[in-house]
Amino acid sequence: MSTHEPLPSPAEAPAPARAGSGRIFSRPVMAWASWDWGSAAFNAVMTTFVFTVYLTSDAFGGEARASQVLGWGLAAAGLLIALLAPVIGQRSDSGGRRKLWLGVNSAIVAVLTALCFFVFPSPEMLILGVALIAAANIFFEFAGVNYNAMLTQVSTPATIGRVSGFGWAMGYVGGIVALVVVLVVFIEPIVPWPGGSSENGLNIRLVAVFSALWFAAFALPVMFTVPEVPRKAAAARVAFFASYGLLVRRVKAIYRQSPHTIYFLLASAVFRDGLAAVFTFGGILAAGTFGFSTSMVIVFAIAANVIAAIGAVLGGFLDDRIGPKRVIIGALVGLLVAGTAILVLGTGSYSFFGINWTADTTFWVFGLLLTLFVGPAQSSSRGYLARLAPVGDEGELFGLYATTGRAVSFLAPALFALCIGLFGSQLYGVIGILVVLLAGLLLLLPVRPPAQVTRAVVPEA
Repeated sequence: MSTHEPLPSPAEAPAPARAGSGRIFSRPVMAWASWDWGSAAFNAVMTTFVFTVYLTSDAFGGEARASQVLGWGLAAAGLLIALLAPVIGQRSDSGGRRKLWLGVNSAIVAVLTALCFFVFPSPEMLILGVALIAAANIFFEFAGVNYNAMLTQVSTPATIGRVSGFGWAMGYVGGIVALVVVLVVFIEPIVPWPGGSSENGLNIRLVAVFSALWFAAFALPVMFTVPEVPRKAAAARVAFFASYGLLVRRVKAIYRQSPHTIYFLLASAVFRDGLAAVFTFGGILAAGTFGFSTSMVIVFAIAANVIAAIGAVLGGFLDDRIGPKRVIIGALVGLLVAGTAILVLGTGSYSFFGINWTADTTFWVFGLLLTLFVGPAQSSSRGYLARLAPVGDEGELFGLYATTGRAVSFLAPALFALCIGLFGSQLYGVIGILVVLLAGLLLLLPVRPPAQVTRAVVPEA
């Protein structure tokens, strides 16, 4: 065991206000996971598969220019998130307003999403559309900081892994359901109705309204079920910019008392960028390298989300039995094996065990295997950090979690592009993703598991 300072006594650091026993199908856990389900309408529909595709179409002045403007807008949003997320989490922790700010930020995301209805297909509307999506991304990440910090309130030390996994699974499945609704009601309506018209982008603009309502509706249960964290009795009111000085002092205290907490933040930032790249570039590879049609890409995306949800649930149960570090290591090894198989077998046809492996068969099998391992790695990463967070300061640490992730979010995309340039084929972009995953694995190996790390006690203002 670590020789760092012991955990604070209950009098020094009261446990967070809990909402129940942490059983998967208890009312508090279901209400908490409902937010993940609802947030998929923003993640999957608005920022991944539908609205940003609309926003980068020729109607907005050309695909290249629109994509460039969107890229710069999201980059600016990422910078603001990296700068502000830890302080946002810190202030909601100390003020006893974690749930309040989850609700406020979620409401802002819903409003900004709904306002995308007014983004008509015209070059003059591009800046408005990008500004709305970028701003919504900022407040979505702020909401996510408070939401992740609530994990310790709806779980117990014995159930934190499976509860985290269940939340991730709800997000995956919610994305599937939302995408299916969008497809059959707005994009290719099975029953003709005025809202299914593509004239003047009406159907896509209505998708924005649908996404806003979906997110708002499913974000409500957590507001009525999970209790607010208590305000810290010893916490003094700190000016906003003074919060950064306090943040630095607290990070130094965490490093002195529990350095492996900081090591995990750094390691997870790297491998989480690789995990994000699996989904970011999966559809691109399916269409560009393996010749999938648009409809087949959507089918693959739905199947991938189903498999990822199953993986997240199974990984959550393993997390509580063998610990999050072992789950993450196993998942990263699985990702490296599956990714290597795509790289090696994706260039032709082979026969193994009496089965003819064509290129598209290889991608279906090993591409879905990749998504099976993504869920457990994401879920256990959140559970790992929740176990290390100083009691009562979970929001601040999850803010740092967001910041470190944003700080290295260029790695996988840059290496993906670099490897394509070096080897002259889109398929070899997989090498870049594998390098990032391997680097994250190597950084994680020397980090102690939560059971061997003492939680830090951070100074108050």
